[in-house]
Amino acid sequence: MAAELSIFTVDAFTAQPFTGNPAAVVLVPGSTDLPDVLQQTIASEMNLSETVYIRTLPDGGDFKTGCRFGIRWFTPTNEVPLCGHATLASAAVLFFCQGNTNPTLTFESASGPLSARRTGSGITLDFPLNPVQPFTRAANIIKLLSGASVITKSVWCPRYLVFSQEICEPSHVQDVQYSPATKKLVLRLQDNLSRDYLESLSPDTRSLQASDVSGDVKGVIVTLKGTPEAADYDFLSRYFAPWNGIPEDPVTGSAHTVLADYWRGQLGKSSFKARQCSPRGGDLGVAIVGDRVELTGSACVVMRGHLLNVT
Repeated sequence: MAAELSIFTVDAFTAQPFTGNPAAVVLVPGSTDLPDVLQQTIASEMNLSETVYIRTLPDGGDFKTGCRFGIRWFTPTNEVPLCGHATLASAAVLFFCQGNTNPTLTFESASGPLSARRTGSGITLDFPLNPVQPFTRAANIIKLLSGASVITKSVWCPRYLVFSQEICEPSHVQDVQYSPATKKLVLRLQDNLSRDYLESLSPDTRSLQASDVSGDVKGVIVTLKGTPEAADYDFLSRYFAPWNGIPEDPVTGSAHTVLADYWRGQLGKSSFKARQCSPRGGDLGVAIVGDRVELTGSACVVMRGHLLNVT
């Protein structure tokens, strides 16, 4: 039986329409059967970095009254276990378009329960913190051969050069870290480089994707300590994820669950103001609370409509 589903386009982590990171938000009543292959087909049709599906849960109320929902995220090519900006977009649709009056919403996801609460004019997400470690395949081999329980010496794996040379001059990279939980690689640029330099990077994302087919890396975060011309920010970043069909993601919540851990170690603080410097750009408030990270931002609903004849 054909169904008609509400769909919205929302620009996340921005207060200005047509900036930040756009996501398509699809509302799926719990009684509607939406096969995985159809969810992926719709995401490919939308061709945004994420299409997110919000589903009502049994005995959980509807989109206006409920406080718990199921959530799944799809890029144009595959499903992902976590997406910050699309979760922010989902909360914005429920709060501002559906009139949901609950102060906090909980989304049941593949990454566990995620909450979103109103904070003034913005929305704060509660996500898992994703720690980083030195990117060193060599150290892992030493550990395996020796049977050691602790790696006492970190060695930069030459593989980082493969990623770096596709993005920037390798000598401009000061540090390389890796998040095993998210498969995100972190390249920190030298502190003497500028925001303009970060924004000027224009990697060939097809070559970047071809540089690693192991599946170990699903995205590369390029980050820079706050600069004199960006003094309002503790750190800046860009994010490239061609392995997920996203040449460059405009503003990436999940990347900041990694960056929060990295910059806490570098700056000795747990609360940050961050800017993702893609051409669309966006701002995030980032705060570590225990083993969680809170991401705060604004969102703009720019389009609403219906998916017709969905079967």
